[in-house]
Amino acid sequence: MSENAPKPLSRRQMAWRAAQDIPEGAYVNLGIGLPTLCGDYIPKDREIVFHSENGILGMGPAPAKGQEDPDLINAGKQLVTLLPGGSYFHHNDAFLMIRGGHIDLALMGALEVAANGDLANWITNDPHAPPGVGGAMDLAAGAKEVRILLEHTTKDGAPRIKQTCSYPLTAKECVKRIYTNLALIDVTRDGLVVREMVEGLDLAGLQEVTEPKLTLADDWKKLTAPTV
Repeated sequence: MSENAPKPLSRRQMAWRAAQDIPEGAYVNLGIGLPTLCGDYIPKDREIVFHSENGILGMGPAPAKGQEDPDLINAGKQLVTLLPGGSYFHHNDAFLMIRGGHIDLALMGALEVAANGDLANWITNDPHAPPGVGGAMDLAAGAKEVRILLEHTTKDGAPRIKQTCSYPLTAKECVKRIYTNLALIDVTRDGLVVREMVEGLDLAGLQEVTEPKLTLADDWKKLTAPTV
């Protein structure tokens, strides 16, 4: 890699960057996969209440070795902890919180995101691949804001930010912000606005791996993250 070649973020760096934008006091659902890593990188002086649709409110980070409780897992079957004041309960109540509009922010993974904010994250067009909707449709419709974390391209280099999603939709026009390993992009009424890009990448290079037209924000910044 040349000195000026783009330096994509790692998955943990993507999670770190998304975690920095979670506001104080927010009630947040972390989707299965990459978004669950965000809980490890919340700033120490910020109080966030994490929700899991299998019935947890006040979810803490992964347990230290030797402190695991096999009865305390999140919706992705990962071992978690419970912070002081936290609780766990029937999953029906967890979904009532989502459907009642009580979740401020849902951080989810995606297969594709469209230019207008359409989300596809539950099934591909492969008939042999099992669907995995979980609580995604409820969160996409019920959370006050939806932000997505995903690799900017597929393993074959094809764009995952599309003009129109090719996979079945989870929900229409629900995504407000996209975090990738190359950029931070906002979905606006005027189209996709690039707020941050990684070192060594310019708008033309980012456009090559993005299907819809991109606009560079006047106050855009370099997308950087610590080694995590």
